[in-house]
Amino acid sequence: MTSKITLYSEEKLIKEIKRYAKEQNTSVSKLVNQFFHNLLQTEKKEHPKSTLTDSLTGVLTKGSTEEYHKHLEEKYL
Repeated sequence: MTSKITLYSEEKLIKEIKRYAKEQNTSVSKLVNQFFHNLLQTEKKEHPKSTLTDSLTGVLTKGSTEEYHKHLEEKYL
């Protein structure tokens, strides 16, 4: 079953969306439906953590600005 929805947007954006839909041989309604479908599917997916990323977490320590400036001076001057 389908229902109607009214969306408001900038006139320029609407023209661009209609042009894009025409180029893709589809309708604005189908584009909007696909967008929301993809949005909800992405939200449901859990992003698996990488063991490499987890192993690197906390490796870098934050230094002071002075230490960084001193490092740059020693390196380039």
